Amino acid sequence: MIADPLILSMILIAILFVFLLSSLWIGVSLILTGIIGMLIYDHNLPPVISIYDKVGDLLASSLYDALNSWSLAALPMFILMGEILYKSSISTRLLNGLKPWLAFVPGGLLHVNVAACSLFAAVSGSSAATTATVGKITLEELKNRGYSKTLAMGSLAGSGTLGFLIPPSLIMIIYGVLSDVSIGKLFVAGILPGLLLASLYSFYIMYKAKTDPSVLPEKEEKFTFKDRVNSLKDLAPIFSLIILVLGSIYGGFATPTEAAALGVLGSFLLAAYFKAISLDILKTALLNSVRTSVMIGFIIAGAVFLSQVIGFLGIARAMSEFIISLGLSPLMLILLIGIMFIILGMILEAISIVVMTLPIVLPIVILAGFDPLWFGIFLVFMVEMAQITPPVGFSLFVIQGISNEKIQTILKATFPFFILMIITVVLITLFPEIVFYLPEQMIK
Repeated sequence: MIADPLILSMILIAILFVFLLSSLWIGVSLILTGIIGMLIYDHNLPPVISIYDKVGDLLASSLYDALNSWSLAALPMFILMGEILYKSSISTRLLNGLKPWLAFVPGGLLHVNVAACSLFAAVSGSSAATTATVGKITLEELKNRGYSKTLAMGSLAGSGTLGFLIPPSLIMIIYGVLSDVSIGKLFVAGILPGLLLASLYSFYIMYKAKTDPSVLPEKEEKFTFKDRVNSLKDLAPIFSLIILVLGSIYGGFATPTEAAALGVLGSFLLAAYFKAISLDILKTALLNSVRTSVMIGFIIAGAVFLSQVIGFLGIARAMSEFIISLGLSPLMLILLIGIMFIILGMILEAISIVVMTLPIVLPIVILAGFDPLWFGIFLVFMVEMAQITPPVGFSLFVIQGISNEKIQTILKATFPFFILMIITVVLITLFPEIVFYLPEQMIK
């Protein structure tokens, strides 16, 4: 039996990594780690009380508490909305509509990735769906038009992660549920940082276009004013859906869950209007949504159980006291946490990082004086980086599947956009008003 919470925490981390490296399901790994922690800790219970009863009671209550959440109902809705848009032709129309408006900007159609990912992120909430949808349409077409495939892949990898930052965001929903932070405020707080990151991506593309003409085709495609006007018929449906979903939240007419339901209805009606829906498409979208939702729900349930075990055994309190005893300044603390997240991003995917680390990290961050709303946006940036860091960067594999390029080539193309993410994180840390401005305006 082990009585020291810090020693126990190190043992549990080692056990968890063994489970994960053995390819065991993440949800199962989290639950088994929590059960082992309960069994090996020295509880000093009276003889009449069995530790197995304690484990059973805690497991049952935590699983129920984790999934009995109305806010969590938004998750499968947003996933289904993204699936419908992905399987229908609406996403293709979005790209066609953006082309005439971006051709005159330095870098030309290379900006399509940034603009399309930003818009698609605002209706899908999924980084994977955003990267796959936009990449399937843009990469080959940009290459055929004479644009640099390397810059196209890099901008797609970076911009695809905006699915986590620009609301509605699946990661924000999960963070809001686990941290008891308003999901609506998280959505609003993510807008300015998301636009800032997208702007930095575009500025970098313009810089490359000005300094290295080889990234552009020899002959630029020209569009007339009439072409731009005609393109509005392709852009209007997406903008309407964005206004429907986000406008209902920000206007106070609907909760995020209700807005998600409106988004599903809106995406279905748009697909029906464009005659891009069928029973097969709907069946595939529903099955994919169920698979993804159940997977995420299982991980959340396991994470909540492990977090309650950590609290019950006093691990979180002991770790908080240990870090406080180091006398680190708040900025040094957040720097170390950021480095930790980048390292975890190399071996874990985004949702796992959030649910596994939040029970330990959040109390420490709050104790250091950071607002949980700000930390939610900071955490989203960290898991965005996880999408494009090897060897488990999911967006890298999506792009590899689309482009058939070597992973080394994709990594080289993605690195500048990874640096731009770090710059944005530094900016929101030094100037937290970027995160707080819109939520404060909403309260007024």
